[in-house]
Amino acid sequence: MKQQIHPNKIRQIFFLSVLLFLGLVITKELFFMLGAFLGAVTLYVLLRNTMIHLVVQYKWRKSLASLLLMLISFVVLVIPFAWLASLLVDKITPFVQDPSLVTGTFKQINVYLAEKVHLDIFNEKNISALEEKTLGIVQSTLGGTISVFGSIFFMYFILYFLLTQSADVELWLRKNLPLKNSNVHIVLKEIKQSIYGNAIGIPIVAIAQGLVGMIGYAIFGVQEFMLMGILTAVTSVIPIVGSMLIYMPLALYALSMGQTWQGIGIGAWGFLLIGSIDNVMRLYLQKKMNDVHPIITIFGVVIGIPLFGFLGVIFGPLLLSIFVLLVKIYVDEFGKAELNDF
Repeated sequence: MKQQIHPNKIRQIFFLSVLLFLGLVITKELFFMLGAFLGAVTLYVLLRNTMIHLVVQYKWRKSLASLLLMLISFVVLVIPFAWLASLLVDKITPFVQDPSLVTGTFKQINVYLAEKVHLDIFNEKNISALEEKTLGIVQSTLGGTISVFGSIFFMYFILYFLLTQSADVELWLRKNLPLKNSNVHIVLKEIKQSIYGNAIGIPIVAIAQGLVGMIGYAIFGVQEFMLMGILTAVTSVIPIVGSMLIYMPLALYALSMGQTWQGIGIGAWGFLLIGSIDNVMRLYLQKKMNDVHPIITIFGVVIGIPLFGFLGVIFGPLLLSIFVLLVKIYVDEFGKAELNDF
């Protein structure tokens, strides 16, 4: 006699199927707000303690305190980012419209390397492949950046309710996350540390390297020293090679143009100062906050840039860090029990 499925099981399966279907529909329709949601959560974590301080110690109204913190974050973070993004778009657009401006530089470097060290790295085939991949990345980055600006309103809309109803939100999470109490604490703690590591650690290192690079490029006569400094900051998030992607071609190009001391100066400045800042600051930040594993960073950036544009260097690693954390929690909650069933 076949064993019948209990009606409760059938109702449970039906309920979960409907829930999953509705969840997929909602996620699909609201996916464009993912960047706004992550931005709101990031700002909430960064502003939470100050919000509590204003409300509890100084007896501010929640609405007034949240509006003040939102205004400060807008002035300190959004306006500088908007200026930086607009500057980057203005500087990069001519190179996107006419890639030969960049490929000509690499051809000049290739001639120099072929004569001096017999290397044929930047030949026609490699330059063509590099141009195609780089152009795609740049276009997706610029397009994603524009969409991020469109999400700023939603980000602050979500942030307002997170700040004014922080106690209710956190209590709801602790009660409704389908995890053991110990794992709920771990999830919230790890997310907080990941946000600090990504939203503070990565930009601090990037800004420091970009500023030091910009100073060096100006000293050694690089014409677009401001643009190169910004690109140095952006590429600093890439593990291993990082800002070398900028200062090494600049040094080689200067050498290929017969500017020997400028080329040597740019290369030495990059290795000794830009590289040292990266190592020293990352070591310091490792002790102060959760450090991001290089693999998480590089794959997070690859995922994040097409989704969020320029902000993908922060939100991409953050999203991947949360995914890895949830995998660990799942194994702790269910994996061991399932293995014991065999």
